[in-house]
Amino acid sequence: MNLSRRTFITSAALAPVACGVPLSYERGIPVAQPNPAPAIRAPQVGQEWTYVKRNVFDGKNLGLITERVASIGSTIVVDRSNESGEKLPNEIQGPWGTVIRDPHWSRVISFNPAIPLWPQELASSWSKQLITKYSLAGYPDNAYGWQEYMSAHGWEQMTVPAGSFLTLRYQNLINYVSDDDNKVNCIRKETVWFAPSIGRWVARESSGSYMIQGQLGMPNLEDSLQWQLTSYK
Repeated sequence: MNLSRRTFITSAALAPVACGVPLSYERGIPVAQPNPAPAIRAPQVGQEWTYVKRNVFDGKNLGLITERVASIGSTIVVDRSNESGEKLPNEIQGPWGTVIRDPHWSRVISFNPAIPLWPQELASSWSKQLITKYSLAGYPDNAYGWQEYMSAHGWEQMTVPAGSFLTLRYQNLINYVSDDDNKVNCIRKETVWFAPSIGRWVARESSGSYMIQGQLGMPNLEDSLQWQLTSYK
């Protein structure tokens, strides 16, 4: 985690491209920066979003995931379930727009300190480097380094199964220390379309790569996943 800001941004940005992973599968229609910037819908118990999850490489449908605001207090709990009603690990924010517990990766992770879920300023020019520690569910005493560069890339009108939305597209470039000592140069990349009107993202893509200690050649690719909003309330 001793990478300089410039080195980190360059390595994280280039690694997925070198591995043959496209920068983005989704496409929105670019629009001008709204003035004033739209307000973000505040959380209320019962708000709900349902997403279809797919594997990008083979197009396989991985199911529907429903996320619902369950409680609002010192933290905001977003319960999650699949189409069979089976409970999935929940998401915890505090305050709104800042994630403490993130279940969207292959393993549930908790951040300390918490980090933003979307740009803190809804502007195309906004960017920020975030440095935190994360722990894996079930192992709270083991913390690992997480360095993230979040940057907005413009407003787009984005059409998904749930409809058409005004969104701010942003990217997360992440360099993290794995809990597996054999894995090095661990990189993740996300592209997200955040719709202030619903207080949530309407489309999201993620991919990642890593090397094995002593490995030569191309990095190992993690699953490339895509989520699209199908309904909300």
